[in-house]
Amino acid sequence: MTITLGTPLSPTATKVLFCGGGELGKEVVIELQRYGVEVIVVDRYPDSPAMQVAHRSHCVSMTDGVALRTVIELEKPDYIVPEIEAIATDTLVELENEGFNVIPTANAAKLTMNREGIRRLVAEKLGIKTSPYQFAETREAFDAAIKEVGIPCVIKPIMSSSGKGQSTIQSESDIDTAWDHAQQGGRTGAGKVIIEGFIDFDYEITLLTVRHLNSSNNKEVETSFCEPIGHLQVNGDYRQSWQPQNMSSSALQKSRDIATMVTKALGGRGIFGVELFIKGDDVIFSEVSPRPHDTGMVTMISQDLSQFALHARAILGLPIPNIYFHGPSASSVLLVKGKSTQLSFQNIDKALQQENTQVRLFGKPEVAGERRMGVVLARGETTKIAINKAIQSSKSVTAVL
Repeated sequence: MTITLGTPLSPTATKVLFCGGGELGKEVVIELQRYGVEVIVVDRYPDSPAMQVAHRSHCVSMTDGVALRTVIELEKPDYIVPEIEAIATDTLVELENEGFNVIPTANAAKLTMNREGIRRLVAEKLGIKTSPYQFAETREAFDAAIKEVGIPCVIKPIMSSSGKGQSTIQSESDIDTAWDHAQQGGRTGAGKVIIEGFIDFDYEITLLTVRHLNSSNNKEVETSFCEPIGHLQVNGDYRQSWQPQNMSSSALQKSRDIATMVTKALGGRGIFGVELFIKGDDVIFSEVSPRPHDTGMVTMISQDLSQFALHARAILGLPIPNIYFHGPSASSVLLVKGKSTQLSFQNIDKALQQENTQVRLFGKPEVAGERRMGVVLARGETTKIAINKAIQSSKSVTAVL
């Protein structure tokens, strides 16, 4: 099979349409632009980060299947790339059945949008170890599930991201608040929640796993891995990540085996962020995203081919013969609190005074509350040095509201 790429804005154009236009999508759009791909971004609000670097864009509610279908039928893209979870996935399934190419697959987008779907696939069908869990749709079922799983436990809406609606129950006095918080934090409003039992783990990782065409036989799909990424989360949202995360060869191999099983079951081509808990040599599945992962932003400085470049190659069917790792690296987010539509940043020069540091500002048009607006990247002789450098540099940057 010969890969042919056309010229953008011409009859030969290779067209990719993004469902969602955040900072992760922005970087994939940039990588696709390098190959002369014509890119269209669809999102719920104007001037999203990825829209700013795309050829054109459309604003529709991403959960409105009719509106999403209208745009896709208008644009007739070669590839549809879900960049966020909150999408009308049933519409994507319909479109895929009609011949559209969804990355990695429409079923993968549907299953991973819903924590119930992916947990049942991994734990019940594939037999992979996870934390103990129960699902509850009513307050009565919620109370019963907590008794079954036990306290302490973690509560999450089955459809949410970046820690929204997530909380921890440490005692019975937390139950009411946890239920209310989960009902308010779901992507589609009140609904079913997952109750996860606590597990004892040493650390957690993101294993970026890419399914792509075989370099020598491009009719077959093979699986490649980036170095494991460790990360710090606060209320379910990432603050720092580093690569590599030190772990035993046994735990790393088990992690790769689990990631291979899960991503093969989801199918298609593209990069997946597989989240895993590690206890010694034991590995427990947590979650998976069928797209670039926020903790994987560290790869913009740690690898020759970032997770975004890998995703672009996989989408287009281009070979990935190797993934070159430069050395210990880290990322630290630029978190802004407040309310503004005229945000600016100062002291970028101070953040870049140290060697081997980079700054990425996402270009999000507003902040209302707390929002991740950029990231600082750093390399160092050791992972610890890289982490400290990234944190220090990120603290140098000042947001002006």
